Amino acid sequence: MNNFKFKHKDEEFILSEDNLSYIEAEEVQDFTIGKVLEILEEGKEKVEFDYEYYADNCEACGNSEAIDKKHYRYLEYHFYIFTKEGKYIISNISNEFETTTYSQLERMKKIDESYIVSIIICESCKNFAIEVEQCDM
Repeated sequence: MNNFKFKHKDEEFILSEDNLSYIEAEEVQDFTIGKVLEILEEGKEKVEFDYEYYADNCEACGNSEAIDKKHYRYLEYHFYIFTKEGKYIISNISNEFETTTYSQLERMKKIDESYIVSIIICESCKNFAIEVEQCDM
């Protein structure tokens, strides 16, 4: 089984299918947890999780860190993916993206849509979610 490991503040996190709460990626064909983990592993030198704050606590454990009564702290990282006719082509953290640009790929008609992929992790239970949303570049 694929996984992605990283450290944040001396604590190790492992992202795998076992601790995935959900993936929301209906618009991109065959964009699975395996593909996300592969992209993260390939771009691991660029991947850096940081804190984000949401209004809801963790659905899995109910115990994400509360900053106040309205905000809960999570670890989050996001990257961009580019598609052609709904199929994944490349991400902005892929090694092959270093030799091109979004504009070049678009001009050559290799891509036609862009999406932001957010990975949101509960520090308490280490479950995570993946959300994919269309965005304009």
